[in-house]
This record gives sequence, structure tokens and C-alpha cells, in this order.
Amino acid sequence: MARQARLTVPGYPHHVIQRGNDRQTIFRDDADRQRLWDLLLEHTQGLKVAVHSYVFMDNHFHLLLTPETDDGLPQLMQAVGRSYVRYFNIRHGRSGTLWEGRYRSSLIETESYLLSCMAYIELNPVRAGMVAEAVQHHWSSYGHLIGRRSDKLVSPHALFWGLGNTPFAREAAYAQLVQSGVSAQQQADLTRSVLTGWALGSASFLQSLEQTTDRRMRPGKAGRPFGTRRQG
Repeated sequence: MARQARLTVPGYPHHVIQRGNDRQTIFRDDADRQRLWDLLLEHTQGLKVAVHSYVFMDNHFHLLLTPETDDGLPQLMQAVGRSYVRYFNIRHGRSGTLWEGRYRSSLIETESYLLSCMAYIELNPVRAGMVAEAVQHHWSSYGHLIGRRSDKLVSPHALFWGLGNTPFAREAAYAQLVQSGVSAQQQADLTRSVLTGWALGSASFLQSLEQTTDRRMRPGKAGRPFGTRRQG
């Protein structure tokens, strides 16, 4: 899959994934996971990036977040990535790279994909066979969003707040949404978009982004640069 150069647009949700190099483990124990959580909390607050959903797996992690500025997301991932590698190498007596290159990310259309992306992220441990139910995996935003624990890293999106008029109603509605799962098509779309970097959404959403950013949002036919017209 050809990968699109990364794009960050303030005010839009972005699905982010960072993998270990050659799929190596990036968390050896809960102390490592806690360190990454601490770094994310520190830098998201300083850089004005809201985290709506996250999960720490063994060899990668996912984030769903909305930056307030053009450079908030890349600065966040650079600061967290460098600090965590330095910590990890010192603690575990190793050297060299930890990440599989730079992080990957894609914009997603809020109304069509945000809640599905949250469920997709929080069901990762279930799909991987690590747990039977999402609630059994401590290192994700799911426990916070269903009212089982408090997580300072999580800033629920407005669409989550719209799931109910009371905390109990919202938590129950979200738990049901996650338990219902993500369709195979949405799962494939979310995976493809984050790995390739192409924005994910309706034709009108992508067209709006193209007009706003002056940048192609969909793969085009070979040999026809973006913005050119065929001469009749």
C-alpha cells in the first residue's frame, strides 16, 4: 500500500499508530506502559492535543486524538517518541532504535468514523487474543469511558458526550457500541487509512479537505497530477 505523506489539520480527529521496529516488544512490563502514559499526559497537555481513545499493545500503540494547532501532533509524537526510547534503552540496557520508522496517521471524518475508530482501537486486545473482553485490558481508554476507572489522559469527544444525557447513559451506550463490534468493512477501512495515510470519510468530506489544504485526499490515476484538467 502506497503511503501518503502525513497531514495534520487542527480541529480534526487523527488516528495514529506507532509500532516497534520489526514488530519487537515496546513494553516489557507495566512500568514501561506507565512511563509512556506519563509522557503522553505531560506532552498532550502542553501541546494542546486531546486524546479521545488509546490502547497500548505489546509491540505498538494506537491513539485517536485531535490537535488544536498545526504542529501539535508531530511535536507530540517526536517528544514522546524520543523520551520513551531514551528511557527504554537505559532501563533495559540496550541501544539503537525502537520504533518502526516514523508514526503513521490519518484524518478521519468525525460523524462517520470517530466512534467506530474508538471501538476499533479498544477492541485491539480482543482481536489479538490477549483478553476475552475489552474491559479486561487495563492499558486503554475503555475503562474510563465506561465508568470503571478515572483516566486523566482521556478527553472524551463531543460525539461521546452525545451518547446520553447522564454519565450512566453515556457509559452504557458506549459499552454496548464496543460490544457490538466494528464491521469488517469499517475495520478494513480504518486499517488501510492509518497505514497508507489517506484521509477516511465521505466524498464530500474528502473534497472539503482538498479545498482547505490544497492537497489530494484520494489516490489518483497515474500520470495526472492533482489540480490538472484533461484538455478536451
